Amino acid sequence: MKRQTVLFLFIIHLSIAFLFSCSQAQEHLAPAVDPNDSLPFMTSHGISNLISDSGIISYKIVAEDWDIYTSEPQRWTFLKGLFMEKFDSTFHVEWHVQSDTAYCHENRTWELRGRVVILNREGTLFRSEEFYWDMDAHLIWSDLFVRITTPEREIEGTRFRSNEEMTDWHFDNAAGAFPMSDTQNEQTDTLRRPQTGKAKTAPPGHFVN
Repeated sequence: MKRQTVLFLFIIHLSIAFLFSCSQAQEHLAPAVDPNDSLPFMTSHGISNLISDSGIISYKIVAEDWDIYTSEPQRWTFLKGLFMEKFDSTFHVEWHVQSDTAYCHENRTWELRGRVVILNREGTLFRSEEFYWDMDAHLIWSDLFVRITTPEREIEGTRFRSNEEMTDWHFDNAAGAFPMSDTQNEQTDTLRRPQTGKAKTAPPGHFVN
């Protein structure tokens, strides 16, 4: 009987110790998910809007869906494609772009992805799977493969950089296809010109091998 009593008291002691240890354990829980972090503040369908910058109409966007997120960092998303025209100060179209997907971060930096095509006012066509546009720095760039088609030639390369108007651009690594007549003229000029040993430079919109 005494042995049963000791065993009973031992079991009670273990139960109290277990309950006490459970009450002292810290729960490691992640912060609650804010619905505003995953859901857009506003969604628009079939939109065609003029967007102003500093009170001046700067570009026009056309999209099937436009989601606006107001949580930090603020962003716009165009998951079903985007068509956009950029205007100069006289409201002439400087270039237009079409992409499969687009994001605008903090209303200043655009991220264009998928099949991206940009056409400037000079008729030069730019194609890539990714372009970025920084509206504060007035720069457009891509680190992926870019193909450029002008009325005279076709150029392709990586690490593309351009001004905001898409008129002064260059590659870090480039190759190109040129008309045969241009190649022959360049070879003839090379034979006639004395070699000075100076570095070869390229005007805006061209590249240096």
